[in-house]
Amino acid sequence: MATKWLNEIHFLGKLVKLEPMSLHHADGLALAVQDGKLWELWYTSAPKPDQVKSYIRTALAEFENDRSLPFVIKNALDDKVIGTTRFMNADAVNKRVEIGTTWYAKSVQRTGVNTECKYLLLQYAFEQLDCIAVEFRTHWHNFPSRNAIARLGAKQDGVLRNHQVDQWGCLRDTVVFSILNSEWSTVKQSLSFKMGMKY
Repeated sequence: MATKWLNEIHFLGKLVKLEPMSLHHADGLALAVQDGKLWELWYTSAPKPDQVKSYIRTALAEFENDRSLPFVIKNALDDKVIGTTRFMNADAVNKRVEIGTTWYAKSVQRTGVNTECKYLLLQYAFEQLDCIAVEFRTHWHNFPSRNAIARLGAKQDGVLRNHQVDQWGCLRDTVVFSILNSEWSTVKQSLSFKMGMKY
């Protein structure tokens, strides 16, 4: 069996813990997605509560194929599930990965959780996986996500017009951002400053 590029790993920050996703997280994710009824935001990928188990099984299948490494995000203080994110569209040959399928319970949005999660994932991608680029993609109409990605220090590469057809039959334009390995030291310094921490 070939060696996988993406292997299970845990991350611990000051605000969050990231654990490899499994079916035992289903109840926690179902509660988290109800905080703000995230599935009602038509431009996001958050599942309905009754679809969470299927959502997890799909993510785990992608992990087995070395295309994805899904995480459950927990509050570091009380261990409560507050969201999910993943490495995805992994390309081990070309050392590229996307960070995406990210959503957070509404109560923790704009609290510093996203900044710390992205810091931990980017640090691993560039310093352990030796990535040459990390990509982010979001819906054209998801302006909060576009602004959050730009605040991380990612640059916009372009827009994929009519990229996908969503569940309502609408055509999605996808905005693509990236951070290059040559930019990581500056982005790392910026994120550390925003978090008020020295890692």
